[in-house]
Amino acid sequence: MAFGFAPAPSADSAPHLGRLLEPAEWVASGIPLLRNPREVVTGLYARHLPTPSTAVIAVFDPDERLAASASFARHTGRAGVADGWELRNALLSRLRQIIPHDLRRRVPIRTAVLLYCREGEAHWTEEDGAWMWGLRDACSLHGLRCGAYITLTRSGWQILGEGRSGRCPRSSPYPAARIGFGGGAPEAHRRTAAR
Repeated sequence: MAFGFAPAPSADSAPHLGRLLEPAEWVASGIPLLRNPREVVTGLYARHLPTPSTAVIAVFDPDERLAASASFARHTGRAGVADGWELRNALLSRLRQIIPHDLRRRVPIRTAVLLYCREGEAHWTEEDGAWMWGLRDACSLHGLRCGAYITLTRSGWQILGEGRSGRCPRSSPYPAARIGFGGGAPEAHRRTAAR
């Protein structure tokens, strides 16, 4: 018989301690509805031309005009497991680059929306749950309202938790195959109109 200490669980095997949101939790958190979801989705798609594993974070003014947006590729770590904490940090980093925080306001006035282009079916996955957790936490830390989480797959787009969806635009692994949008889009955009 041997005595000793059991090895501590590694970061790879440790549970993510709730760093994902189930669809019911997401709906219960009172995410505001987009007035014109098709316009939001097609606008972000045209600006960023996302391919699978690309996230587009966008911040909208109270009148639902785009204030800033950025896109980035999600690099899978630890055997492709999605961790809400890591995704939160990636989102927060982009938000800090494209728009000042609103932490001094008592009530957030701008809303952040996340569009994630991925492979697979349109239904909720644990990866979606991790993105939802990350978006909600990043918004809280940056003084923003947490807005819609939108997936873009080969079957089209879907706002998870709302049931609103459309067939176009849809995910494609080849940016050049997309018709109707010429040239590349900038990685980040900030509206520069005078206030």
